[in-house]
Amino acid sequence: MIFINPHGAPELACDHCGCRWVDRLKGKAYCYECGEEVSDEAIAEFQAAAVEYAAKHSPPAAS
Repeated sequence: MIFINPHGAPELACDHCGCRWVDRLKGKAYCYECGEEVSDEAIAEFQAAAVEYAAKHSPPAAS
């Protein structure tokens, strides 16, 4: 699940409970609230949303 924060940036959220606290230190991503694994597909979706957000909000390159 992708949650959009008040500034418009994407945040990864648990598909099971909606929690936005994810433990990524053990090689896999797990929700702190319910303990469910965050799928690779959800992580890829979040990464794509983050790249899109960064592209839209990056300052213009200096020439």
